[in-house]
Amino acid sequence: MKIAVPNKGRLHDPTLDLLDRAGLAVEAGADRQLYADTVDPDVSVLFARAADIPEYVADGAADLGITGYDQHRESRVDGVSDLLDLEYGSCRLVLAAPEDGGLTVPADLDGRTVATEFPNVTRDYFEEAGIDVDVVEVTGATELTPHVEMADAIVDITSTGTTLRVNHLAVVDDVLDSSVRLFARDDVADDPDVERVVTALRSVLDAAGKRYVMLNVDTADLDAVEDVLPGMGGPTVMDVEGEDSVAVHAVVDERDVFATVADLKEVGARDVLVTEIERLVE
Repeated sequence: MKIAVPNKGRLHDPTLDLLDRAGLAVEAGADRQLYADTVDPDVSVLFARAADIPEYVADGAADLGITGYDQHRESRVDGVSDLLDLEYGSCRLVLAAPEDGGLTVPADLDGRTVATEFPNVTRDYFEEAGIDVDVVEVTGATELTPHVEMADAIVDITSTGTTLRVNHLAVVDDVLDSSVRLFARDDVADDPDVERVVTALRSVLDAAGKRYVMLNVDTADLDAVEDVLPGMGGPTVMDVEGEDSVAVHAVVDERDVFATVADLKEVGARDVLVTEIERLVE
């Protein structure tokens, strides 16, 4: 099975890190190669431009692909299923115009020019809104085009909005919300090997923001501890050999750990240990 992944850019390192944590680490020596093996002999990766990955999957060069939802929408390819939101690379495609240009709603762009690196997404957006615009495709520095009279507005990616503000552009409307997704060719989307990859990646996502709490407590205080530590479906309780006490294990949200540990100590818990969770298969 081949997984197409971004060969460079802001999505490259996070994608390889996710595969590593999911047990599909890319073996050393993959730099600047087209293909690379992973530690699983049945899974390899194909390095490609993020924008080309939907096409690679649709054409059968790869079975799975990891890239942005915006790239999938821009590609307009058929026969590709969106299997899993991988919860990183979040961004928005926005319609933006000069702050002092008087263009404040999408309808103000009727009959005007919009520059973008995403012409298909942009055309779809304006056609759905019934607004007639001239879309000009550019390959970089989109935010400069209104200031050199190439366009009246732009559709561009933003994460924090800083670049827009620096270039005195204001958001007129949101065009598309995007994040990195796992895609599969339709004819293999239900394959057990694909499901195995989905499960591995989801286990990393499910573990994010969770902590594993372990502690000892006298049997007499167990009920009070269980009230504090409900866990996922209830905590795991194990007898401690030769003692009138038990060991209790539970998964807790990271944001609740500080208060939970304090509450546990108040009801008699001891030897409390909190650890990170690499993967969590529910």
